[in-house]
Amino acid sequence: MTLPVTVSTDQPLVAVRSAAELAPLLPELVLVGGAFALLMLDLFLPERRRVVTHVLGVALLLAVAAMVATGVGGQGTILSGMFVRDTAADVLKIGIALVSALAMVYTWPFLRERGLYKGEVTVLMLFASLGMMLMVSSATLVMVYVGLEMLALCSYALVVTDRDSPLASEAGIKYFVLGALASGLLLYGLSLVYGATGSLDLHEIAAVADGSASLMFVTGLVFVVAGIAFKFGAAPFHMWLPDVYHGAPTPITLFIGSAPKLAAFGMTYRLLESGMGPLDNHWRLMLAGLAVLSLAIGNLSALVQSNLKRLLAYSTVSHVGFLFIGFAGGGSQGYAAAMFYAISYAIMSAAAFGAIVVMSRQGFEADRIDDYKGLNARNPWLAGLVLCVMASLAGVPPFLGFWAKLAVLRAAIEGGMLWLAIIGVVFAVIGAFYYLRVVKAMYFDEPEGDAPAIRENRPLHIAFGVNALALLALGFAWNPIMAWCQAAFSL
Repeated sequence: MTLPVTVSTDQPLVAVRSAAELAPLLPELVLVGGAFALLMLDLFLPERRRVVTHVLGVALLLAVAAMVATGVGGQGTILSGMFVRDTAADVLKIGIALVSALAMVYTWPFLRERGLYKGEVTVLMLFASLGMMLMVSSATLVMVYVGLEMLALCSYALVVTDRDSPLASEAGIKYFVLGALASGLLLYGLSLVYGATGSLDLHEIAAVADGSASLMFVTGLVFVVAGIAFKFGAAPFHMWLPDVYHGAPTPITLFIGSAPKLAAFGMTYRLLESGMGPLDNHWRLMLAGLAVLSLAIGNLSALVQSNLKRLLAYSTVSHVGFLFIGFAGGGSQGYAAAMFYAISYAIMSAAAFGAIVVMSRQGFEADRIDDYKGLNARNPWLAGLVLCVMASLAGVPPFLGFWAKLAVLRAAIEGGMLWLAIIGVVFAVIGAFYYLRVVKAMYFDEPEGDAPAIRENRPLHIAFGVNALALLALGFAWNPIMAWCQAAFSL
């Protein structure tokens, strides 16, 4: 018996309905459309007009941030449950877009002066930002991996922007090889989770985990946590971080060391809380152990560094430890504190590497601590801005970094991990020492030989001034940001 088949010919109605369902994806669609348009536009621009591509790229990111902040497209779950836009995703997307735009502002003068700027740099940053936005809105394992690989592939290419530099080439190879290893670990863990649950949907995975977790599921969780630790640069999976941060051009280091931390937070939250929340007694202890290792290895390794970029790389490892303290605390308060820390660190990291960009010029990278000796005598205003950055990274009140550390330590205590909070306090004190080395060099040491002249670039100095002073201003006005983060995880 053959059943009659009815075929609808009302195609316009179906098309309009489908387009309306894509409304929550509108910021990403605008970003990808703008990135392709700039890629084509750059083909027809002469070398002297390449700044147009860059300016439009910054404007595009600011427009995307404004769209998300004003709620354009609305929230919801689309693409058969693969993409979710909620308050947590919106907060992270605004941070990603703004920090990426700031990184692009730092990038233009640095690369142009050295003859390294190409239109592809802007386009790669835009596609990397798109990957980050997909990561924080992932509702399935497939979307998590697609966003992660889009970010990773763009980052590999950005690191080797200076193709004639042996350091950059070495950094690119290490980043690619170890990044591929990290992706393999994560993918293997995700495949085990799929094999144990029979689903790619994070909510369905959580439902299976709530009933009973098999050995395969728990093994997959271990590999997932290892992959997350690799992407964050947490110890003992941090071996790629110092070489990549040191070898890449400074504004590229600024980019990969700031905004992707927000995306990594979003990925961690989606995978562990949304997908494996019922197993939090397992992964909270794993993250607590990673936090302790990151705090110890990051801070102790930074103490002996003379290169500022490598010092900031090991500093990143220690800051990831603090971020994991918030996650280990668990609950809405712990996730809000970890998000607040990720946002704060992205701003601080941009300012720290921005200081190197401002100080450097052709033939002088300003990446050694000794390069900052006597800076106060030469330029008190710039020395004061660098002081703000170092004080915030060290967690000195009333700067933003102090409130971020306080939030995650409080979350750990409320989550029943007093021992972890005590370890965090001890290493926060140890970590303050290597930041104070930079301050000492600026205010109390004499420069070695003739100190290079500081580059005069008013837009760059304004951007760095706003970035550094924001750490002090937000230290007095941190409550709205924290309330925003708490609203993202309110039940």
